[in-house]
Amino acid sequence: MKPRRANHAFAMAAFVAMAVGAAPAAGAKPTRIVSLNMCTDELVLRLAEPERIASVTWLSRDPRSANMAEAARAVGVNHGLVEQVLASQPDLVIAGAYTTRSTVALLKRVGMEVREFGVPRNIAEMRDQIGQMAALVGEEERGTALIADIDARLAGLAAKRPHERRRAIVLRPNGFTVGRGSLVDEILTLAGLDNIAAELGIDSYGQIALETVALSGAEMLILNDTRDGPPSLAHEVLHHPVIGKLGARLRLVALPSRLWACAGPSVLDAIELLAKAAGGKR
Repeated sequence: MKPRRANHAFAMAAFVAMAVGAAPAAGAKPTRIVSLNMCTDELVLRLAEPERIASVTWLSRDPRSANMAEAARAVGVNHGLVEQVLASQPDLVIAGAYTTRSTVALLKRVGMEVREFGVPRNIAEMRDQIGQMAALVGEEERGTALIADIDARLAGLAAKRPHERRRAIVLRPNGFTVGRGSLVDEILTLAGLDNIAAELGIDSYGQIALETVALSGAEMLILNDTRDGPPSLAHEVLHHPVIGKLGARLRLVALPSRLWACAGPSVLDAIELLAKAAGGKR
């Protein structure tokens, strides 16, 4: 090994040795929590005290896409970089199963334990994930209370659900829709809607032509949109003239992406909004 490379490796090893925080003792709550995913951010911010959160992702400070923006401003932020994580000396790192993969891999290489969370496909998995996160951050009671509140709201929504079900389809940027085996499909079902994408055999996420949307017999078109978001080609389909014309014969519902982008209590707000729209007159 050349001297310069050897010195760099030695310096990096020393930095890692100083930066990697010690794991909390058995039964102790973690005091330096780092979250690397916007959805895990939300649960951490709901369950743990701000003084125990070293950082969450910078995206969680944007109220257009995050539900806990105000709480996120009270803690540090990261951009998913391994150097940022190590410098914060965490005793708990939480990541999503599909994001910041290179950072997660590097953290594991230096011996840091990273807890990864997947994407819940239904309300039951969402409840389980909240319980797992609560246990991880040492806040089981808060987790139990949060789950109880979700169950109470679901019961209340079920009692007020319209008897007449409406046919609906979701349209997201780039012409994507959401079918069977997804949390969004269950959100529609609990709101009293029949998901046309599921009838068409679309599993989870898939693209759909605007012609199919126009001929699907939908009574409600649910647009995934972000208020005051920057213009993009991906969102152009949501403002296509065909969509505007469809509004003359069916109900268009703009559902803020922050309400259903992550599996958390905010999905109850999405169900409530859709149920109210489904129960109204066209």
